[in-house]
Amino acid sequence: MAEARRGLRRLTPADAAAAMAEGAVLVDIRSELQRERDGVVPGSVFFPRNVLEWRCDPASPYRDERVSDASRTLIVMCDEGYQSSLAAANLRRLGFDDAADLDGGFRAWLAAGLPVAQADGGDGGSGASGPAGAGGGSAAAGGGAASGNEPA
Repeated sequence: MAEARRGLRRLTPADAAAAMAEGAVLVDIRSELQRERDGVVPGSVFFPRNVLEWRCDPASPYRDERVSDASRTLIVMCDEGYQSSLAAANLRRLGFDDAADLDGGFRAWLAAGLPVAQADGGDGGSGASGPAGAGGGSAAAGGGAASGNEPA
């Protein structure tokens, strides 16, 4: 974990919220179960952890335009801030020099009293939905799981 976090910018929830207001993208990699149970950060974009890199990779035919600009700040958020450190380190290796993670994850966001919304699968503001096969939302909503037309 220490190696993954070396050189990684870890943002407090307040700093992440301020960065989002300036155009950064908060990428929620928590499970759908966690999102349904605990809620979502309004304005975040959801990608299951297993599809994150190829949705962000600008060269991937399965990239998502919301997160595939390597000059844009991506802040990865998991539940407690461990998985997000590893994911953000991978994004940095892919050329996302400003990839960061949310220190303490969603739990820290919640503890800071920042906005949380119910995950309803149709709230575009939460990132809970997206274009078919775009990796956002639930498999039932056309995202998240592989559709057969993309790598799993």
